[in-house]
Amino acid sequence: MNQLKVVPFNSQLVTDSRDVAEMVGKRHDHLIRDIKGYIEILEDAPNLGSANFFIPHTYRNSQNKEMPCYLLTKKGCDMVANKMTGEKGVLFTAAYVIRFEEMEEQLSKPQFNLPSTYKEALIALLEKEEEREQLELANKQKDQIIGEMKPKADYTDRILNSKGLMTITQIAKDYGMSGQAMNNKLHELGVQYNQGGQWLLYSKYHDKGFTHSQTIDITRSNGSPDTKLNTKWTQKGRLFLYDILKSKGIVPVIERNNKPQLRIVQ
Repeated sequence: MNQLKVVPFNSQLVTDSRDVAEMVGKRHDHLIRDIKGYIEILEDAPNLGSANFFIPHTYRNSQNKEMPCYLLTKKGCDMVANKMTGEKGVLFTAAYVIRFEEMEEQLSKPQFNLPSTYKEALIALLEKEEEREQLELANKQKDQIIGEMKPKADYTDRILNSKGLMTITQIAKDYGMSGQAMNNKLHELGVQYNQGGQWLLYSKYHDKGFTHSQTIDITRSNGSPDTKLNTKWTQKGRLFLYDILKSKGIVPVIERNNKPQLRIVQ
């Protein structure tokens, strides 16, 4: 459901029948047909001017053709809402009541200059929307600056957004280290040990989903074919390494100088 636009027009607040039709899920020409029926009844009743409810108006469509529409006052919205049932009727009633009250409050402010035409009212509404967009942009820029000041969140978010396996050499580059140096450091920290040329996790870590062993084909020095297990790290394991290394004062390069040097493997 769209946001209903309520603007001043000839000393009263109105909304466009096109917006009302969109909000209530009705074809605009069908709503105009209904409004014309309401007007016929109102004009036959004494002391009930239809202009207090519906004001004939026009707009130009995408082909620059002048088309009919109506401007609905709050009373006009009341009449349309009273003819509706179900959820859409309730939502429309709530929406127009809130929007009219908001505009009435704004009109009561002394610094508000009442537009004399519908066009002026739309221009004022556009200026207000531009102010809102500028404020939203400023907030987004502020959020970005704050985000840049939080490299840990940035680094861990990138880890969690990445799905691929990584070699220890790839992870080590995030820390400005070689793969061999990283393996030795993890051995020193009691994370892994080397057996048969493969780094394996100690038993308290091996069932945590931190690594995945891949079988690769190799050729021995004598020319005979063979296979070898190669340990790769999952993103869960990469996050585990981040935490354990951070606890020892070892942080990624991105957290030292805030430069985006992290390599992401998808």
